[in-house]
Amino acid sequence: MSNVDSNGSSKIILAKWKDRFLAWLVDFIIISMISTLIFFISFLYLDYNFENFVSDDGMYIPTSVMFLVYWIILEYKTGQTIGKKMFNLKIVNNLGESPSLIGVIISSFGKSFILPIDIILGWIITNEKRQRICNKLGNTLIIKIKDSEDNSDFKYMKD
Repeated sequence: MSNVDSNGSSKIILAKWKDRFLAWLVDFIIISMISTLIFFISFLYLDYNFENFVSDDGMYIPTSVMFLVYWIILEYKTGQTIGKKMFNLKIVNNLGESPSLIGVIISSFGKSFILPIDIILGWIITNEKRQRICNKLGNTLIIKIKDSEDNSDFKYMKD
């Protein structure tokens, strides 16, 4: 997670905005497909007018709640979502350690419900740590982690 430089001090490699966006996009596509499938199947059984539901922005809140739950569970348990795993990113606290549950909840809320505002204010206020506002409030960072093959300190042996 954090690396040690030649002086022996720890360093944290902050994730690039581009990598964070691409990881978010992967997660967005996955959850959007799942939520669309769930809602479509639900409407077949409920005999409800699906066109009215979609046109009245009825999918925003339930889908956002699905995003919130997805991010909270995966980021709190493993520090990574599927998108973050694909781009070698991880959520940590400001010390490079596992974040608190409340920190993950706050960060996930920003991504799920107010992402454009969260990002724009983050660029203006917290750009030195590449944090969105909800990352700052939750005391979280998104970092780049090393590929496992780059870590030559590990030797794998069989019993």
